[in-house]
Order: sequence, then structure tokens, then C-alpha cells
Amino acid sequence: MSYILRYFDGIGISEATRLLLTAANVEWTEEHPEWPQEKANQPYGRMPVLIEKAVDGETDFVICESGSIERYLARKYGFIPADLKQAALQEQLRDLMFDVNHALAGRLSSKCKEDRVESEKKFEDLLALVIKEQTKLITSNDNSGHLFGDSLSYADIVLYGFYKNLLQSVVVLLPDVADIVRTMLTSEVLNLISAVESDPKVVKHTSKGNSLARAAAME
Repeated sequence: MSYILRYFDGIGISEATRLLLTAANVEWTEEHPEWPQEKANQPYGRMPVLIEKAVDGETDFVICESGSIERYLARKYGFIPADLKQAALQEQLRDLMFDVNHALAGRLSSKCKEDRVESEKKFEDLLALVIKEQTKLITSNDNSGHLFGDSLSYADIVLYGFYKNLLQSVVVLLPDVADIVRTMLTSEVLNLISAVESDPKVVKHTSKGNSLARAAAME
């Protein structure tokens, strides 16, 4: 079995999927379709898209939407608990992080000063809430370097992808985001970022390019 991930040539919202595929130790490649020329050829005209191929090379399954892709892979390869309540706690945290992404989109689309100020406040308030909850979970988990349990989980992977997108991708369009994020980050979250980055299951991918752990801790 192998996979093809279709997405734009950048970090964006697909970093967690890349990490899940790497952690699962499966064969996968990435394609960057011409956009918007190839829009009509994607499911629902959207990306990212995950294509699962059977051993014989035939397409076995196709799915789009980052959250759906992540949850499918996390369940298939054991990075999210089988217990529905425990799984829901991790998925809840993921959705909270993506609320921050939506607030950022609001900043980018603001057309007047008032809208921009309002969207900036919404972003900062949501980010502060996310970091507070992440820190609380890490602390209650004995500062183990994980949000839940004692090994790499879906929630850990999503957290890493979330900050990688903010600090190494979004900053190209919104340079002030880096300082906002670094000012709010706690030592607990920084330690978790370092733990994920050096985890043997994903280091093959995280070692490519610039270190997120260094970028997050930069003063």
C-alpha cells in the first residue's frame, strides 16, 4: 500500500498529514497540481487530497479535506485511541487549533482597519486559549513531552504541524505573527515541539529544512 498527497508546494495545513504518513512508515509521495488549472480534477475542487493505492498500484481510496485525511490516517495507523471519548479529546484540540487558522484567514481578508483590528484580536485571543489548554494538558500529563500518554499521538503531530505553519509559512504573509506566537509560547509547549521534532518516527521528515524548535524558541 502506498499514498499520494496532493497539495500546494508549501507547509500549509498538510504538515500533520506528512508527519502521519512518515510516522506510519508507509511509502508516500507528494504532488503539486497546477492551480487553479487542476482544480476541477480534484474531489470537490479542493486540496489537500490523499490517494491510497493498493499493492497492485490501483487507486483504492481517495479523500479530501485536511481533517478527514488526518483522522483517517491516525485511526488506520494507531495514533489516536480506539476509545471514542479519548479520541474525541484529541480531535477537539485539533479543531480548536484550526479555529486559529480561520481567524488568520480573517486577517488576510480584512478590507478596512476596523476589520483588521477585530480579526487580529480574535486571532490573539484564540491563540492564547489554545496555548493555555495545550500547556494544561502537557502539565497534567507529567510534562512527558506529550499531550496524551507516553508516545507520539495524533494530538502531538497536529500541534507540531500547527506551529510549523504559523512560524515558517504564515509569517511570509504576516510577519508579525512570529513575534506574537513566540511571546505566548510556554516552556511546556516548546519542549513538546522539540520532542516531536526529534521523535524517531518522524525525524526523517522533521530534519528536512529549518528546525521548528529553534524557530519557536528564537528571541
